[in-house]
Amino acid sequence: MKSPVLETRRAVVIEVAKKYPGGQVCASARLSLELKRFKNQVYESGGVVPLSDEEVYVLESEQGTTRLPDYICAMYGGVFVRLPEVGDLDNVDMHQRSLRTSVKRGRVDQFLALALEDGEITAVEASEILALHAKHLAARHEEVTALIELHKSKRPARPLGGKD
Repeated sequence: MKSPVLETRRAVVIEVAKKYPGGQVCASARLSLELKRFKNQVYESGGVVPLSDEEVYVLESEQGTTRLPDYICAMYGGVFVRLPEVGDLDNVDMHQRSLRTSVKRGRVDQFLALALEDGEITAVEASEILALHAKHLAARHEEVTALIELHKSKRPARPLGGKD
């Protein structure tokens, strides 16, 4: 299984460019770049400046992926958590978030079981397990913050367990 968090910014940009709907031709057109220049920027060749974070964001936002923020957060030992859009929240959305969180936890557990079949966890397996675990934690945090946002009280705050 390939690690969900890529090892270098260059690898992130290459993956984003490869996976863009319609391929690199459409990605270059979306950024209003000539295809040859786009490829040089993606592969950091030809002495051109790599794609900017903003350009990568444009491509990723249309793919619905978060490879660049995942990479940056992993550099700092953290995980990227998308904040919920208040207008999109309802009970159906909460159920879908809960299912996504469960699936991510299942992937962690499944990979742990596979890694332990030979009685030990290699460094590569550990890296992949931790990357999957980070995805699970991010999904769970997103789920919890969305639930809080959906059910946030409009009344003034009072301490938990306190009396009016």
